[in-house]
Amino acid sequence: MNWKLILQLSLFGLAMGMATVFYVGSRIEPFFWLVIFIFCAYTIARKCPKNHFWHGVLLGLANSVWITGAHILLFNQYLASHEQEANMMRSLPLAPKAMMAITGPVVGVVSGVVMGILAVIVGKVLKRAPAGR
Repeated sequence: MNWKLILQLSLFGLAMGMATVFYVGSRIEPFFWLVIFIFCAYTIARKCPKNHFWHGVLLGLANSVWITGAHILLFNQYLASHEQEANMMRSLPLAPKAMMAITGPVVGVVSGVVMGILAVIVGKVLKRAPAGR
């Protein structure tokens, strides 16, 4: 496992965690993640000779730690700029911060699986590309 690469790429999770609190709204957030996922999958496929899938999964988990941490630590600021999420949290059976702490890792695993699959696909495409070009 290339832990240094996972840590470096997870800084996108920290950046998005902070950006979604203050600047990035829920409607455009998926577009940012799409670019990040493609970049990370490409980087994993290029820098890691094997275990592309597991690098993606672990990166998704690391991202979820950063994002969940930022959203919990800056909870009031997050809710102030995310009205739809605030309304949804009012109807939940658990405290909103507890709900974030529970759902964050689940989202991390799911996004990590997606990123891992993308990294495997990119790795196969890169392997087929001629070496001289």
